[in-house]
Amino acid sequence: MANDIAFSSASALAAKLRSGKLSSLELLDHYIARVEKHDGALNAVVVRDFERARMRAKAADRALKKGKPWGPLHGLPMTVKESFNVEGLKTTWGNPAFKDSVASYTSVAIERLQAAGVVVFGKTNVPLLLQDLQSYNAIYGTTRNPYDTSRTPGGSSGGGAAAVAAGLSAADFGSDLAGSIRVPASFCGLYSHKPSYGVVPTRGHSLTPALAAPDISVLGPIARSARDLEPFLRAVAGPLADDAAGWTLKLPRSKVERIKGLRVGVLTDVEISPIANSVRAGMQSLVDWLGSKGAKISTATMPIDPQKHQAMFMRFVRSVGAARMNDAAFQQALAEAAKFAADDTSPPAIAARGFAQYHRDWCVAHETRMHLRAAWADFFRDHDLLLIPGTPVPAFPFDESPVREARKLDIDGRAVSYNTQNFWQGIATVSYLPASIAPIGRTAEGLPLSVQAVGPYLGDLSTIGFARILEQEYAHFTVPPAFSK
Repeated sequence: MANDIAFSSASALAAKLRSGKLSSLELLDHYIARVEKHDGALNAVVVRDFERARMRAKAADRALKKGKPWGPLHGLPMTVKESFNVEGLKTTWGNPAFKDSVASYTSVAIERLQAAGVVVFGKTNVPLLLQDLQSYNAIYGTTRNPYDTSRTPGGSSGGGAAAVAAGLSAADFGSDLAGSIRVPASFCGLYSHKPSYGVVPTRGHSLTPALAAPDISVLGPIARSARDLEPFLRAVAGPLADDAAGWTLKLPRSKVERIKGLRVGVLTDVEISPIANSVRAGMQSLVDWLGSKGAKISTATMPIDPQKHQAMFMRFVRSVGAARMNDAAFQQALAEAAKFAADDTSPPAIAARGFAQYHRDWCVAHETRMHLRAAWADFFRDHDLLLIPGTPVPAFPFDESPVREARKLDIDGRAVSYNTQNFWQGIATVSYLPASIAPIGRTAEGLPLSVQAVGPYLGDLSTIGFARILEQEYAHFTVPPAFSK
């Protein structure tokens, strides 16, 4: 089978499968062969379920012959992030304490993907507890970037992005709390979508049984084509069964159908998270092109002070982690936070306070967030989209030093705090906004560059629509040369 099949969009593959031009088993075996050939260089697909997948693919082929397709993604082989529970497979979140943990049930989102017809044949690598913008852990090791294996593919959905970019899977499904879908897609030249908060149920995406949905955490796809984002979103979006008794989800139609007349706000300059010259050049080229096509471009500003926004973002991020702590760990977090002066706004101090907050602290921050959401709603009355960098830097070399707060990024010779790079992810995350990632070119070294299109709450189809236009008219996924065969 030609490698143009391996790198085809999921949508094109699904069409071939439904038409009978390609069998599910044939496509699955092709991807399995590519995993066996190439994954030694990447370490992306760390949990493999090939035999059960072959059984399901054969069942899909039989069902199609009987004229009974399972859904719009009938027979499509794909991977999912290691952090999703899939019955019979390990779910560890990279934590050695759970290295032998096998899921007894399947998460809601993966059940919905399977109901749409997909064949899950493996799970992809993550960082410890999904808490890094790289993907390595003591159980499975380090995942590498297909465009430069000395660099990270991002995190925490890094294994999935590496697999999709290298043509080892039709698509991957991940999670995003602080950029965990968007950063890997950016670093690996792919498309991804972070849904509006609450659109996709997160139940079953957890190490231990949990019914409550964590704040700010969302689930979404990583793919080689913008055309794939909407089908995957529609497959998993909507209320849980109990809630569906009273309400349904109907996302507004895309407001982005053409570039001419599109109202775009652009934000690239924030002192606490500077961007690399290559990223700035890529964004400027895109903005110039949009302007030449008739878009109405304006310079956007943050509704609140960026430093305060970052502190609030980290408070929400750390509160999700704190909710998983046992009593002893929480008491230790309180003691660590007490070591910092009240006016200390350094990244370590912000992180410590985030882990040590009480519910009252969260409620105060949430009220501030509601005012921020109102400000963004006002912004989107006058703008269709906000465009910001996908990431402040292209994929960077591995840095697995144990103290994350001490890590530095080299941005054009300037040493910048490692943690501040997620400022750009926090813009959409804090306010529950949708954001789509699209590639916009390459650096001189061949590393992917991307844009992050942010839209109004529940404006998911508009950000996806913009990504589709860029793919058709401006830039698209390109195969990493080392994995082209």
